[in-house]
Amino acid sequence: MAATRVYVARLAGLAVLGPDGESIGRIRDVVVAVRSDRQQPRVHGLVVELPTRRRIFVPILRVTAIEPGVVTLNTGTVSLRRFTQRPGEMLALAQIVDSVVRVEDPDLPDLAGVDVHVIDLGLEQTRSRDWLVTRVAVRGHRRLGRRRTVHVVDWTMVSGLTPYEIGRPGQDVTQLLEQFEGMRAADVAQQLRELPEKRRIEVAVALDDERLADVVQELPDDEQVELLSHLEVRRAADVLEAMDPDDAADLLGELPEGEAESLLALMDPQESEPVRRLLEHSPYSAGGLMTPKPVILTPSTTVAEALARVRNPDLTPALASMVFVVRPPTATPTGRYLGSVHIQQLLREPPAHLVGGILDTDLSPLRPELPLAAVTRYFATYNLVCGPVVDEENHLLGAVSVDDVLDHLLPEDWRDQEETDERGGA
Repeated sequence: MAATRVYVARLAGLAVLGPDGESIGRIRDVVVAVRSDRQQPRVHGLVVELPTRRRIFVPILRVTAIEPGVVTLNTGTVSLRRFTQRPGEMLALAQIVDSVVRVEDPDLPDLAGVDVHVIDLGLEQTRSRDWLVTRVAVRGHRRLGRRRTVHVVDWTMVSGLTPYEIGRPGQDVTQLLEQFEGMRAADVAQQLRELPEKRRIEVAVALDDERLADVVQELPDDEQVELLSHLEVRRAADVLEAMDPDDAADLLGELPEGEAESLLALMDPQESEPVRRLLEHSPYSAGGLMTPKPVILTPSTTVAEALARVRNPDLTPALASMVFVVRPPTATPTGRYLGSVHIQQLLREPPAHLVGGILDTDLSPLRPELPLAAVTRYFATYNLVCGPVVDEENHLLGAVSVDDVLDHLLPEDWRDQEETDERGGA
């Protein structure tokens, strides 16, 4: 049976189907029009995430039924344009939930003058088929020895939910962070880009350094710089430390020289040193593209040890595809570069064999000054996804992976370009 009263949190993640049962996507948020007075906001529509991860807008009038586990539309043809928030619209989960408000309900005198948090919104369908936000679920601060009680009150009894008040800084981000759990960093980055600036900054501040570093690396250069500028300087340096050195160097290369140097000075010297070396190279050269931390081994390392190293979940698939063998020291710039071993070769050898005995010494290494076009031809010629960068004195400086090459080959706005879809759209 179709529901006429639902809560936003229960809608999140529900499957969206067309009239014939075809899958369209999943609900990620609800778009509402919040007014400056206390009148109940009207629901404009749903933010639906397609299988391609793009988020689109579906008008609420397209919804024919909201049932347990699924929402059904009256058409399978929807606009595939990426969702863009319009003036006067607010996102229920991303912006309203987690707001600090006050309740003025005479039946709840204990809440009078007390700050409480919005944890959910109740929607109700009217006779005209419109949907309104009619109820607000709130929860107060935990008292010593007591659980926090949830109260559901009428929207008109709540103060603090005007666009101006919701737009003030300092809002909690608990619900948003819960949505991001388990998501890939690239997907979190895309969702951050679609949030209003205020919420984007609040989420960034709340993420731990490692998670934020992973997310920042997936943003366009100009948005990386903007986000970093909203962090305290010490925090910005900590995030740079947690980033891959090549990505940190790319970001610092976008900053004024004095500002970049100030951040480098705040970083741990062990983390800043490889970044400084990368900044010495042109960003569109092998030296500027490389990471100084590929998998580096000595010739006495066993195949079993090498395989254990490439199993590191922090390695990208491209960097895990090849190990590089050198004379000590193994920190870049290393001792004399001896050769490389592809992971396929490691899988064919007995675990006790030494990598020094199965080296590929025929693969020509990249020189740090080699331009991007030549690096691209190198990967195409040898069918590689990772290649060594060696200086004139035969020291291994790092490795270039194909994902770094693609980042520089694609146009700067590739994240914003519309993907093609065979279904078309209205």
